Amino acid sequence: MEERNILCIDLKSFFASVECVERGLDPFTTPLLVADPSRGGGAITLAVTPLLKEKGVPSRGRIYEIPKNIKYIIAPPRMSLYVKYSKKIINIFLDFVSKEDLHVYSIDESFLDVTDYLKLYKMTDISLAKKIMDTIKEKTGLTSTCGIGPNMLLAKVALDIESKTSENFIAKWTYDDIKTKLWEISPLDKMWGIGKQTMKKLNDLGIHKVGEINKYPINFYKKRFGVLGEELWYHANGIDQSKVSEKIETINKSYSLSQVLYKDYNLYNTPLIIKEMCSALAKRLRNNNKTTSCIHFGLAYSKIVSSSFHHSKTLTEPTNDENKIYNVCMNIFNNYVEDLPIRKIMIALGKIENKNYVQLNLFEEIEKEEKNSELNKIIDAISKKFGDNAILKASSLMEYSTIKRRNNTLGGHNKY
Repeated sequence: MEERNILCIDLKSFFASVECVERGLDPFTTPLLVADPSRGGGAITLAVTPLLKEKGVPSRGRIYEIPKNIKYIIAPPRMSLYVKYSKKIINIFLDFVSKEDLHVYSIDESFLDVTDYLKLYKMTDISLAKKIMDTIKEKTGLTSTCGIGPNMLLAKVALDIESKTSENFIAKWTYDDIKTKLWEISPLDKMWGIGKQTMKKLNDLGIHKVGEINKYPINFYKKRFGVLGEELWYHANGIDQSKVSEKIETINKSYSLSQVLYKDYNLYNTPLIIKEMCSALAKRLRNNNKTTSCIHFGLAYSKIVSSSFHHSKTLTEPTNDENKIYNVCMNIFNNYVEDLPIRKIMIALGKIENKNYVQLNLFEEIEKEEKNSELNKIIDAISKKFGDNAILKASSLMEYSTIKRRNNTLGGHNKY
């Protein structure tokens, strides 16, 4: 396996720490939490300082759940301020590496591939990580933590599992740590990429530690969990072929669709919106005789939560079939979504190519493939002639559907 020097740097208690820095306070000795005080005791705590975490206050709880004997400061959320600080941090990273070797994973977390810089700086990956973290502290007042690994996966897991409790907030994992550290992770949702729903499914199979995923072969997970099952098995064995540079390149040429919902959605009505968006993107692919082999799915919760996630999956075969695109998106959705109010959905299709040929899977029904293709052509032709609302699925008549509203906004015809 290829061995790189990947840093995964996270800003410790980011929102709460920024509020402390702005007030000239130390987040390690200050009981501060970020929440909207106008919502009363039911307000969600978006972030808490390390001191409050030590006292058992969670960063995604409700204010009324905090024990009465704990005194704290409430800071209203200021997203524009946090974005400003995040940009400062990114500029610090770019002082050490090029943009091709930087992947901004979230507002407070980034991956840096420093493999080709160690000789230049005459440093080890640990000493360079410390230099970057010291610079962040000096220029912004914020404390950071860092996981180091031979690939992005192990760097991220080292960050999540070990760095936050290490003396210098740095943890380095190598391939030798897979059996002794990675395989011992329990409960399973402590592992990057395993959500609570996936953990429950694995627990039902008698799997409670990451290493126990090896009870079954890779094809078992592929059949049971779909396209993410293969990735699950690889990650359980410390295998990750993705590169920091590729995380940027896949965005350059893509078809994307983003939708801010007109009200809060939940776990049960959001899949309908995802289905409609996949249908629109698949139609765009077909109209341009294109296929995709890389699917990005992102979700943002309501402003009161100010949290989001973005993940992607590379396909073994290119497609423009909306059902296949939808299945990938739903696999990501089911593995990472939390039971919180949802306000924005983003889907992007990368690695766009001309549809020069069709590679049929021997295990699929060829006749069914052909019928689906012909049906899509007929639907596309009707929509092109009479407008997108001329032919709709029955689900589009449901209360939570947004397809008719969006089509009317676009004038009733494809605007691609």
